[in-house]
Amino acid sequence: MKWIDTGFLISKNQYNENSVIAEIFTKNYGKITGIIFGATSKKIKSYLEIGNLLHVNFSSKTPDKIGSFKIEIFKANTAFFFEDKTKLLCIISALKLIKILTVENQINKNIYNLINNFFEIIKLDNWLKKYLLWELDLFKVLGYNINFKAFVQKEQMNGSVNYFVISKKKKINIPSFFVDQFDTNSKINKNNLLDAIKILNDFLEKSILIPNDINFPQERTNFINNLS
Repeated sequence: MKWIDTGFLISKNQYNENSVIAEIFTKNYGKITGIIFGATSKKIKSYLEIGNLLHVNFSSKTPDKIGSFKIEIFKANTAFFFEDKTKLLCIISALKLIKILTVENQINKNIYNLINNFFEIIKLDNWLKKYLLWELDLFKVLGYNINFKAFVQKEQMNGSVNYFVISKKKKINIPSFFVDQFDTNSKINKNNLLDAIKILNDFLEKSILIPNDINFPQERTNFINNLS
């Protein structure tokens, strides 16, 4: 089996002295695992940053055996953020989610497009808010939609609307941009964003990871700790 495509590098692990086993999320074939021979060469090594978009030439002798990649750089996404630790950790965390929540050899162009959109989002000044909304879109594409409008309550506080839910007799505030993604008037501070992350973490862990026997990714913990 042979094909040519483009794809985002989402993981790499040393295979032997000169090669790595890589996972690449491709446009037309989904998440594919393969060996990159000669990965320690100066030229190829420079391509192998998590998040880079690659031109991929894949070949495999039989469908049940791991194939190999020949790669060229298509777009060096990650190098743009080497000086920004927070965004770099976000890249690693986001692509770890793609790795652990997607199925091998399953075409999903929506996921491919979401990854592409992700690298546009983190270039923006208000990137973190948009990234959290991106996560909601990712969960939705994976079949785990959260319709906040269906269960939140609201109240007037200091001239503005406050959204909340009651869980185990505890009041939990829901950031307004989760309820109305087109609300551009409400003020969003760091506490709002941290509250939003806690809500997403709770949903991710209880509704996705635990039912599928997946550990909470350390890469996400590192990203969140850096924000805090």
